[in-house]
Amino acid sequence: MPIHLAAFVTTVVLLAMLPGANNASITRQTLTAGRRAGLLTVAGTSTGILIWASTAAVGLSAVLLANPNAYLTVRIGGAAVLCVLGTQSLLALRKPPATTPVLAVEQGGAGTGRRSFAIGMATSLGNPKAGVVAVSLIPQFVTAHAPVLASSIALGAIWAALSGTWFCLYVWTIDKGRARAKKPTVQRLMQAATGVTMLGLGIAVAVGT
Repeated sequence: MPIHLAAFVTTVVLLAMLPGANNASITRQTLTAGRRAGLLTVAGTSTGILIWASTAAVGLSAVLLANPNAYLTVRIGGAAVLCVLGTQSLLALRKPPATTPVLAVEQGGAGTGRRSFAIGMATSLGNPKAGVVAVSLIPQFVTAHAPVLASSIALGAIWAALSGTWFCLYVWTIDKGRARAKKPTVQRLMQAATGVTMLGLGIAVAVGT
């Protein structure tokens, strides 16, 4: 079985807390579509983390990241997702402010939920840094005598679960702040900041920083 589990838990929690693409997509969906959309985005990002960890366990992530063309494709795809979402958030600011605070309304049905989940998973899978973390981090916490594949996937599941837990708390915090920010001007400023952040992250991912 994996060793140093406490150290692994601490490491992945700290990684989840660092600002990044997942935080930006979760923030956007929570601000624009409500808590349910934010939580479904969290589910998508956690699924993406689990996929990265599982592919790392069988060696596919290492092959992908060692191939410059494949790595570039993943990086550009992830950058495109972030840039599109950021642009959509900024373009939505052209609409006149709603007379009824949109932040007080939980929006979206099945379509919005599926889209939020897809956005979360696409953001996570489109972030090659997650693959780098999976390839470089997980093997350090597996013993030489442990069943490597099973232990690696188990650690990936722990990583996804802990990140998901942290992001659920993050969504709850954003949703509470969003409920208090009833002025349309404040809402639009939050949306603008999120849009600019996502565009910046998309550009950073595209240039490989």
